Amino acid sequence: MEFLDLRILDIVDIVLIAALLYYLYKLVKGTVAVNIFIGIVIIYFVWKLTQLLRMEMLSNVLGEFIGVGMFALIVVFQQEIRKFLLMIGSTNFARRRRFLQTLKLIKDDLETPNDVEAIVRACENMGKTNTGALIVIQKSTSLDFVKNSGDAMKVQVNQPIIESIFYKNSILHDGAIIIEDNYITATRVVLPVSNDRTIPLRFGLRHRAAVGITEKTDAVALVVSEETGQISYLKDGEFVMFDGKEDLIQKLKADLV
Repeated sequence: MEFLDLRILDIVDIVLIAALLYYLYKLVKGTVAVNIFIGIVIIYFVWKLTQLLRMEMLSNVLGEFIGVGMFALIVVFQQEIRKFLLMIGSTNFARRRRFLQTLKLIKDDLETPNDVEAIVRACENMGKTNTGALIVIQKSTSLDFVKNSGDAMKVQVNQPIIESIFYKNSILHDGAIIIEDNYITATRVVLPVSNDRTIPLRFGLRHRAAVGITEKTDAVALVVSEETGQISYLKDGEFVMFDGKEDLIQKLKADLV
């Protein structure tokens, strides 16, 4: 009955491993990689079982497979690994302050510096005229690696400015705009396009670019469809559902503090 002799650290170890597997599963859920992830987990537990049962030959074969397979996994899970490391390494101090505020350790009210109402109103007006738009709002991850592909700008966010940038005859309408701390800092920005095949075919390059930038960073993106005028909100590489303008504003404010 030695296996019942558990220390507190053993329980903590099990809980941490379970949490790690859970978050890894959340990262690959809904993608083709989820089947590979489940297969790897099954092989790993079978390997441990063969070690426990002292099945030396099968244990050695599975051990070699897992050892060599680690290099292949880096290639297979390249996008998921990047997203996981981003999630761990992100330094969003505002979120930490919000957590402390919840614990009553600080009392100041947290508000996003971005004029969310103006941004959403501009998107709503552009949607009525089927004016395509792609707006990326920076959070803690620097977007300098994509800003360099566009034109630098330093203009405070307001509704007329956003609408004029994406006006169909404007020379700035093509590409994305980057917003940092309520300033438009770049226009005509070229974003990385996601290769995720689960994105519905009705969505075009604007939506794929929005998925791509929100996969690689913690930024959020708003897309106005040129075909339907519909507004889409993207975060963490996924479409976020919302119920009307006010709900979108509240979701943006919550995600940007």
